[in-house]
Amino acid sequence: MALYHFSVDQIKRSAGQSAVAAAAYRAGERLYSDYYGEDNDYTRKGGVICTEIFLPPHAPPEYQDRATLWNTVEMVEKHPKAQLAYSFDITLQNELSLEENIRLAREFVQKYLVSKGMIADLAIHDPDKEEGGIPNPHFHVMTTMRPINPDGTWGQKQRREYVLDDEGKPVLDKDGKPLFNAVPTTDWGRPETLEAWREAWCRMVNEKFEEKGLDVRIDHRSYVRQGLDLIPTVHEGPTVRKMEAKGIRTDKGELNRWIRATNRLMLDIKKKINALFGWISEVKEELSKPKTPSLADLLIAYYEDRNAGAYSQKARGRNLKEFSETVNYLIENKILSLDELESRLSAVSAEFDALSGSMKEKSARMKELQELIRQGENYKRLKPVYDELNGIKWKKQREKFENAHDADLRLFYTARRILKENLGGKPVPLNAWKQEYDRLKREYAELSPQYRPLREDLMKMRRVQYHVDRVLERREPAQEPPKKKRDMEL
Repeated sequence: MALYHFSVDQIKRSAGQSAVAAAAYRAGERLYSDYYGEDNDYTRKGGVICTEIFLPPHAPPEYQDRATLWNTVEMVEKHPKAQLAYSFDITLQNELSLEENIRLAREFVQKYLVSKGMIADLAIHDPDKEEGGIPNPHFHVMTTMRPINPDGTWGQKQRREYVLDDEGKPVLDKDGKPLFNAVPTTDWGRPETLEAWREAWCRMVNEKFEEKGLDVRIDHRSYVRQGLDLIPTVHEGPTVRKMEAKGIRTDKGELNRWIRATNRLMLDIKKKINALFGWISEVKEELSKPKTPSLADLLIAYYEDRNAGAYSQKARGRNLKEFSETVNYLIENKILSLDELESRLSAVSAEFDALSGSMKEKSARMKELQELIRQGENYKRLKPVYDELNGIKWKKQREKFENAHDADLRLFYTARRILKENLGGKPVPLNAWKQEYDRLKREYAELSPQYRPLREDLMKMRRVQYHVDRVLERREPAQEPPKKKRDMEL
């Protein structure tokens, strides 16, 4: 099954990140950071197939060296909370060969990133999969955020656009300084640009699928934009996939299993609802004659005709049982006409929409809680490391401690930033989040089975549809071509 994943993040100091360390990890190399004064050794990392740096024509050739490029970026960005680079994470396709995937990745980077003036650092990954696991080929691209001037020097990310009054004079703030807006010098960070990149990659892959005669496609749009009333799954990541491949069930894997099972039911139910509404409209038009027979009349005519052709008493008994079950369903639900059948279908459709909406809300909140709990646990676990660092007064000892606990401190800074964004400095309610997640998990499990009665109700309506269609087919003039047989999915 073709998969689509295309995400773009920022590598930034405010999250405790380093462009040199990020480049070393993606390339599986050992790079020394001049800014932090530390080695970043990822030479033991497996699964790195190939790496390559792409330069626009006016970029200095020395930036072909990875260490030179990203150390220069680190030094150019002076602010302690500077944004350093864009980081692309894009899934490759198992339906294509590795060589075809690499060619597609290189073409995309050159055509859509480097052509805009970016320096791009590409790394193709194809991690070893566990026995029975699904291959996960993908590629990372780190790109510069500053443009390169024609003379090879670094340009500005933003320019100042001063605010002027009606007379064309600068507007001053409360401190007497001119007000200005920071205007980006490129369109690289605009949502429209990201959308164009996502769409371009999707188009390139689908064209390759078509060229190879493969009946699969990917879509860069969300379920909502595709018009699909489905619940999106959670991105699992390589660690979760490895655990699941070993038979270790995870929260993310469990949630995705529920979501996929629910989506299958939702698609089936929605398909039946739409088919029934379409059928009712067709039959209403066909029966819009001087006198419209009731559903009971049509069913009686159908079973009388079947019994007339029945070859045994057993067949007539079976016909009577089917007739009785169908009529009982209509009587129990007070359905005597097509209008009443349509009303019943509308009620079932409304109940389906309400149930789907509730499950989507719970699923979205569960995904949010999973991430908050993970970050909360990281914060709680690594806070003593951070406190110990702050207790060290001597600079050399502090630097030594930072180097020894670099990975833990990066995780802590990330957790602190995310929790601050969500809590605004309030205490971390880790236990409350876990209790809420467990409650939603129970409610989700209780809601999912409620789709089944709706599906059974629709199946009974489809049985009525089948019988009425058979009667109407017999009423058609002989010279008219027979109706196309419907797929009843019974």
